[in-house]
Amino acid sequence: MAPSLSRSLGASSVAALRPCAGRVRAPGAGAARGSGSARCGRGVRWEAGSGSRGRLVRVRCDAAVAEKAEETAEEEKFEYQAEVSRLMDLIVHSLYSHKEVFLRELVSNASDALDKLRFLGVTDSSLLADGGELEIRIKPDPDAGTITITDTGIGMTKDELKDCLGTIAQSGTSKFLKALKENKDLGADNGLIGQFGVGFYSAFLVAEKVVVSTKSPKSDKQYVWEGVADSSSYVIKEETDPEKMLTRGTQITLVLRPDDKFEFADPGRIQGLVKNYSQFVSFPIYTWQEKSRTVEVEEDEEAKEGEEAKEGEQKKKKTITEKYWDWELANETKPIWMRSPKEIEKTEYNEFYKKAFNEFLDPLAYTHFTTEGEVEFRSVLYIPGMAPLSNEEIMNPKTKNIRLYVKRVFISDDFDGELFPRYLSFVKGVVDSNDLPLNVSREILQESRIVRIMRKRLVRKTFDMIEEISEKDDKEDYKKFWESFGKFIKLGCIEDTGNHKRLAPLLRFHTSKNEGDLISLDQYVENMPENQKAIYYIATDSLQSAKTAPFLEKLVQKDIEVLYLIEPIDEVAIQNLQTYKEKKFVDISKEDLELGDEDEDNKESKQEYTLLCDWVKQQLGDKVAKVQISKRLSSSPCVLVSGKFGWSANMERLMKAQTLGDTSSLEFMRGRRIFEINPDHPIVKDLNAACKNEPESTEAKRAVELLYETALISSGYTPDSPAELGGKIYEMMTIALGGRWGRSDTETEAATTGDASTETGSSEATVTEVIEPSEVRPESDPWRD
Repeated sequence: MAPSLSRSLGASSVAALRPCAGRVRAPGAGAARGSGSARCGRGVRWEAGSGSRGRLVRVRCDAAVAEKAEETAEEEKFEYQAEVSRLMDLIVHSLYSHKEVFLRELVSNASDALDKLRFLGVTDSSLLADGGELEIRIKPDPDAGTITITDTGIGMTKDELKDCLGTIAQSGTSKFLKALKENKDLGADNGLIGQFGVGFYSAFLVAEKVVVSTKSPKSDKQYVWEGVADSSSYVIKEETDPEKMLTRGTQITLVLRPDDKFEFADPGRIQGLVKNYSQFVSFPIYTWQEKSRTVEVEEDEEAKEGEEAKEGEQKKKKTITEKYWDWELANETKPIWMRSPKEIEKTEYNEFYKKAFNEFLDPLAYTHFTTEGEVEFRSVLYIPGMAPLSNEEIMNPKTKNIRLYVKRVFISDDFDGELFPRYLSFVKGVVDSNDLPLNVSREILQESRIVRIMRKRLVRKTFDMIEEISEKDDKEDYKKFWESFGKFIKLGCIEDTGNHKRLAPLLRFHTSKNEGDLISLDQYVENMPENQKAIYYIATDSLQSAKTAPFLEKLVQKDIEVLYLIEPIDEVAIQNLQTYKEKKFVDISKEDLELGDEDEDNKESKQEYTLLCDWVKQQLGDKVAKVQISKRLSSSPCVLVSGKFGWSANMERLMKAQTLGDTSSLEFMRGRRIFEINPDHPIVKDLNAACKNEPESTEAKRAVELLYETALISSGYTPDSPAELGGKIYEMMTIALGGRWGRSDTETEAATTGDASTETGSSEATVTEVIEPSEVRPESDPWRD
């Protein structure tokens, strides 16, 4: 084996990932034993040099102590090769978002040390001769305020300790991979986690002192590295205590800060962090946990005075619960995405989904795929069996449904649309990438080209999964999906114009021909007559109001299917689609509705009723933009349609309901309203006669006003004065119902003029004849019971 390879392959978990520094040797005899905080004077020398690409300036910190000192078995103190106080401050306050990630980093280092040992053991079996399982053990001590992390990995020699823990931001793992590339005959294993170079120093997020005890199978001695937070030096000494000897590997002890010991020395907290961040590390991780068990013990009964216990009598036993401490496996769940999909059963996918996301229902669908090429990652995605119960989780980009891993180490689930768009926030799953760094910040995700490529492929796979559900012979699954997540797909039509071709076929609607079942746009287009050039729709607040809307009358009569848009988001989604398969979407509640049936009769009607239209417009004034003959009515007398470029009645209703609605923009966007009349209706014919014979008739004018305000309601608008409209309706009812049930002339006169005797307070009672309703009610009366 090449010397360069043998020197670099021995870095331990801690070395694996993390910093290396050069050192300046200080006299060991003068330093206090065990003190990692002692400082020595330093000199700073600036060196300037020029390169081909510009001028470089380097800073070297050399100890201002004697260069010649004999090496002894005593501890030695070394200076870091960087300005530690400033760099530590950067690590603690800038590099990491949460303190808890220190455990993730240290466990990742330990995993790398085990990986290296396993790799080297293939060619050199003597490295594994000491025995022992490849594992990681974490033991918190609440009383002492410490955490001890032990691995049985490759360990480090003294030189490797100085090389890998003396220089901050130099990665032992990256050196290992570089050596593998230089020795191509050995092959390269890219499964190592840590390549960032500062992971070990994340320990100082919570620790005021770190002690690293390590034993390499290539060395007979065990060495101890000690470093103190905010110190410019560290100490290395040989371990001489027999009780602290390791067979192989590395043991890191963190002496926690007073503010952090109560949180991170808690065994339950440590186990939770391991399950969250390192659950899928390929080596077993054991944590020291308090457990309980039931045992049977003999009851201690004092012999009663004057009575002797009978010989041979069995003593009574009782069951008690006792507590004890023991090691517990914390990462028993295997990473399902690392296996081949051909080897995994559907039940295994469902079990993983329920356990990973705390769900109780099986998913509607799942997809397991590996992407290779310029970006490589593995992923398992799920569509949940039901929508979120909490309204706060709907359309929330921070649902924590996507868990991002880097080489099986959990990085984050706090995204704001980087991996999935908002309208697909209901999708749950895991994404494991080898190309992203362990320390993934929000800024890195937003600017990373890798993330943008991952996002495109994840969205594409999600669409494939949804389309697969929609194409099943059993339509119940897609019906469940649409009931739960239909609003999300409609939101996608608004927000993601680039995927309209994938989104539009997934939409489902009620129609005038399918009120009970939902149909797709593909089915609508297939059912269209050859001469139909558009897709017609109407937007209302309910299915019932859509079915009874006057706009539908002529279209139903002509057997033209109309989409019912009954949810608030529907109209905006359709307007953003604009067309589907070269068919334009047309709102039947707006002006200029073309049904392709313009004939001579319609032209004659327009000419005949031109005078009526002008007269009605004169009566209504600025309430309407114009009055015209309708092509969409067959049974209703009139309807009020919105302008071509203004809000529909449904949109106007929605905008009025907004909490922060702007009344000025409402007036502007409401646009013009067109009053359309049906020339075949008796009321319109009567008004046509009135405008020709008695254009100044008060009753005719009142009838026009009432007709307009009634059309407001039937067309989906809100009248300006509901009380005034109610008064007019009551008045019309009084005229229509007057005397119908046999009210006497006296009562009629009293109702209109008032009883004079009542006004004067006369005590004389008016005697009226009581007539039974049966005597005056005709048999053909429609008001009969």
